[in-house]
Amino acid sequence: MRESVQAEVMMSFLVSEELSFRIPVELRYETGDPYAVRLTFHLPGDAPVTWAFGRELLIDGVGRPCGEGDVRVSPAELDTLGDVLIRLQVGSDQAVFRSSAAPLVAFLDRTDKLVPLGQEGALADFDSHLDEALDRILAEEQSAG
Repeated sequence: MRESVQAEVMMSFLVSEELSFRIPVELRYETGDPYAVRLTFHLPGDAPVTWAFGRELLIDGVGRPCGEGDVRVSPAELDTLGDVLIRLQVGSDQAVFRSSAAPLVAFLDRTDKLVPLGQEGALADFDSHLDEALDRILAEEQSAG
C-alpha cells in the first residue's frame, strides 16, 4: 500500500527585489517514489505547476546552500534557521520562492517517520517487486479466463 505525506505551506513568490506575493504551495511525499518530494505551486491566473526533486536536496538545503542545475535550495541567511529560498530554473527563466523553514522541517520530519532517510532503496525495491507480482497475477488470470 502506498502512503503519502502532504502539507500546504504559504510561500512568497519573489518576482523582483521590490515585488513578491504569497501563494499556497502543496508539498507531497509518496512511498511509491521514496527519493522525491513534489511541490505544487498555485500561481494566480495559471494552472498549478508541480516540480519533483530529491527529498535529500530539500533536507540539506534548509541548513546550507545545495543543488546544481534546475533546482537550488538554500537558507535565506546562512547564520540563522529562519527562511529558505527555493530557486527553480528552466532555461534562462528563474522563479524564486521564500518559505519559513519551520513548516518545511515539520513536513520533512513527517516524511522521515514514514520512510527514514537512507531506507528508500528497500522500499523502492519492494514496490517494484509488488508491481511485477501483481502484473504477473493479472496476466495469469486473463490467460486462464
